[in-house]
Amino acid sequence: MSITKKVMVALAITGSLVSASAFADTVKIGMNVPLTGFAAADGKSALLGAELAVEQANAEGGINGTEIELVHYDDQASPKQSVPIANKLIGQDEVMVGISGSYSGATRAASGIFQSEGVPYISAFAVHPDITKSGDYVFRTSFVGEVQGRAGAKLIGEMLGKKRVVVITLKNDFGQSLAAGFKAKAADFGINIVNEYEYSIKDRQFGPIVSKVKSDKPDAIYASGYFFTAGPLVSQLRAGGIDVPVIGQEGYDSEKFIEIAGPSSDGVLITTSLDRDSTVPEAKEFISAFEVKAGYKADMVAASGHTAAKVAIAAMRKAGTTDRQAIRDAIAATNMVASTGTISFNGLGEVKKDVQVQVVKDGAWHHYAVIDDQKLLTPPVE
Repeated sequence: MSITKKVMVALAITGSLVSASAFADTVKIGMNVPLTGFAAADGKSALLGAELAVEQANAEGGINGTEIELVHYDDQASPKQSVPIANKLIGQDEVMVGISGSYSGATRAASGIFQSEGVPYISAFAVHPDITKSGDYVFRTSFVGEVQGRAGAKLIGEMLGKKRVVVITLKNDFGQSLAAGFKAKAADFGINIVNEYEYSIKDRQFGPIVSKVKSDKPDAIYASGYFFTAGPLVSQLRAGGIDVPVIGQEGYDSEKFIEIAGPSSDGVLITTSLDRDSTVPEAKEFISAFEVKAGYKADMVAASGHTAAKVAIAAMRKAGTTDRQAIRDAIAATNMVASTGTISFNGLGEVKKDVQVQVVKDGAWHHYAVIDDQKLLTPPVE
């Protein structure tokens, strides 16, 4: 090895060289994602989506000619796992950007580590408002829970014209954030919340709730949950003779919800980020490419993982350097079309984009409407 090359390698190791040429072999993006445990199906989709974005970028020359490597670890959707993973990604793997393909608890815990170490971190789909409050190195490419809850109120009260509503809330960060947004705007759309019932993420039997909802005689139900809780809940609501519209959110957004709920899933509406019937080239191309890679249909989680990785890659290309401050600034200035919409951020790192409404029809998710009320969908700024 020449003297010049030895000097360059030494500088790269000490972190003194910040140009793109500092990468010996690859530029690394880190990802914490649940691959085992209750959230494994979502984690698999998120990881495959991010992998697809990296493969596509490498086929186009990577980052200024340097290959991108996606380094990922299984966080089991647990804060106890995501914190040491964050430290490992930063300290051992020396990633330039981190991505969370996990749920809110794990993402909130990891975000503080990335912020304190000055490494940009992008939440692909976790909804809790405190995530971006970790600091100016933390971003979110999906909706904060409050925004999606507001969209649900507009969908039910204005677009469907339903006024007597029962709220069924999953008792965790995800469910409570959504319920808060819904309740904050319900009255604005003429909604009377008849009752609210809570349940645990471990619950799969909903007999007592079904009986109470039947007595309430609502016009519609706003129910938060993930596909593995929403599937049984919707099935049991329908089996109990409750046939009013059920409105969910992106946690339902999986083929597995339809598999679990079966015919009971027909007509269920959700607010989400991915429009399966989109005519936007970026969305159409993602949906097609993902199905080829994964062997199953794309869902919101896959699209969100893909979007977060695309934002990270585009920012590193724009920054043209390994300086994480420059990469952070490039992420903050993002304005790009992705499979989940046009992505740009406010000063808090929250995304600004439209909400898609999907409906189950003939055993598949399809376009129902778009909510583009920018005032209603304005994310928090502090």
